Amino acid sequence: MPAPNDAALAFLKSRRSRPAKLFSFPVPTRPQLEDILTAATRVPDHGKLEPWRLVVLQGAAFQRLADLAEARARELDGDAEKIAKGRGQFDLGKLAVVVIAAPKPSPKIPPVEQLLSAGALCFGIVNAAEAAGWGANWLTGWPSHDPEFMARAFGCIEGETIAGIVHIGTPPEDGPDRPRPDLARIVSWVDA
Repeated sequence: MPAPNDAALAFLKSRRSRPAKLFSFPVPTRPQLEDILTAATRVPDHGKLEPWRLVVLQGAAFQRLADLAEARARELDGDAEKIAKGRGQFDLGKLAVVVIAAPKPSPKIPPVEQLLSAGALCFGIVNAAEAAGWGANWLTGWPSHDPEFMARAFGCIEGETIAGIVHIGTPPEDGPDRPRPDLARIVSWVDA
């Protein structure tokens, strides 16, 4: 029987999502973030294909992106709610890692598996940041799905998408936990 890692399992079972808008300074230093990213990139990458790339946001980048989201919302005839949602995560950002799914041509690895690898990387960053003591929250929002915003903000080319924007910072004190899925309702056991 394999030896369980009880501490890791307990961590995963007790982890909580905290809203990124409640994060404060300090944020990880560059070496601390590199350590988080080193741990997080141990995801299924399909034989070193690495079908993603990362952009680290800090400092004035947040103001630039908030302004860009607002300008893009206005180009799309967005109302005040669309503008506020577009600016929201950037106005309040402290440090974030943008995970860009960048599928590579491959006769063996379907694009959907490459996209799932980028999603796994987002969750890997969340878990690694939280294991290191930081708060982490995986967000997207309409700008993450708008090709024009993605191109202007992060140089995304055709075929690239934003899998997530993972905000990292000092979390607030633990609040109430959210309800968790009822496994009896969502799990089927098949033995024949």
